[in-house]
Amino acid sequence: MDSVYVIGVGMIRFNKYPDRTVQSMAHEAIELVLKDAGLNRGNLEAVFFSNTFWGMFDNQHSIRGEVVMRNMGVGNIPVSNVENACAGGSTALHLAYTGIKAGMFDVALAVGSEKITNPNKALSLGAYATCMDVANFAKHIENIMELSKTLTIKIPEDQSAPGEGRSIFMDAYAMGARWHMSRFNSTQQQLAVICAKNHFHGSLNPLSQYQEVMTAEEVLAAKPVAYPLTRPMCAPVGDGAAAAIVCSEKFLKKLTGVRPVRIRASILGTGSDRDIDAPDIGERLANKAYMAAGVGPKDINLAEVHDATSWGELHQTESMGFCPMGEGGPFAESGATKLGGKMPVNTSGGLECKGHPIGASGLSQIHELVTQLRGEAGKRQVEGARLALAENGGGNIGVEEAAMGIHILEKVRK
Repeated sequence: MDSVYVIGVGMIRFNKYPDRTVQSMAHEAIELVLKDAGLNRGNLEAVFFSNTFWGMFDNQHSIRGEVVMRNMGVGNIPVSNVENACAGGSTALHLAYTGIKAGMFDVALAVGSEKITNPNKALSLGAYATCMDVANFAKHIENIMELSKTLTIKIPEDQSAPGEGRSIFMDAYAMGARWHMSRFNSTQQQLAVICAKNHFHGSLNPLSQYQEVMTAEEVLAAKPVAYPLTRPMCAPVGDGAAAAIVCSEKFLKKLTGVRPVRIRASILGTGSDRDIDAPDIGERLANKAYMAAGVGPKDINLAEVHDATSWGELHQTESMGFCPMGEGGPFAESGATKLGGKMPVNTSGGLECKGHPIGASGLSQIHELVTQLRGEAGKRQVEGARLALAENGGGNIGVEEAAMGIHILEKVRK
């Protein structure tokens, strides 16, 4: 069966844009990706548009992608709207990939745009709670608190109630971090090392929301959010858009001057009602991705993983098989995940620094990896990179992500 290729990527810098709209950011990202691919709007045969909060903030509850595309003169093609919380971007790419793989079309656009900045900070933070099981939200909080009581690392007595002054996801991530600390003796210092590493990477990325270097000591001294997480360990609220164009092998052969990257695997899955000590969604889907690509974790040269917090990166380096379970902390401390290390992770700065406008985040990971595999990442270039992995989780039900997309990309030899 013919391969599917990424032939264009585009994204705007993630940041707080109080005066911009979901549409204007999407339009800019689309123009960038078309220019990168050397195509025009008329070449597009299908669009997959990712967004989560536009309806909540601006009442555009439906036909979001159609609105975006028609307002830039694109019609008469299928437009599918994708909502999968933080995994929306990777889901849009997966759907574009599967459509081309099935022979339904030859070229498709996956685009994500999200605006979360709002004058009402409580509204922005509260929006994230809709990425959980809303009807059973109180039960979910109760479960987090009950699980926390079973851990040897306890919640500090002076910590505010779950979701108070922060996204409820920070409490879920903090509980996962305390579980790992209790079971494997990982430390808050190791989380700070991961965060400082991502700040270094972010300082080299002109598209990163945060571009300031921080030391591990500065990270530890920062404002607490939910123990063991401090503020720099948590992805910021922000806005932005990112896009990718994918095509069939038949379409690629018609083009000249493109810098294609092959999609070796595109896997989408959902979580389960597992026990906290059981294998998680990341392990399950990573194994499927490696099998589909015909490679293993030792073949991967770099990765972008879903680090909505530093704990997320520690956890996913284990789940993706880059190090043994329980050794993500020492793995990071060794320098393995930093530029120049044996397995660079989140060379973009990760969600912690690059930013996390959730409908666009998964596609921003693809932007970074395609840039790396093309050899165009400048000061953050991973030399000799041939295979790259993106892991993008979304939402939460129980003790794991509600959804996750994993992509393995390969440099095309000239």
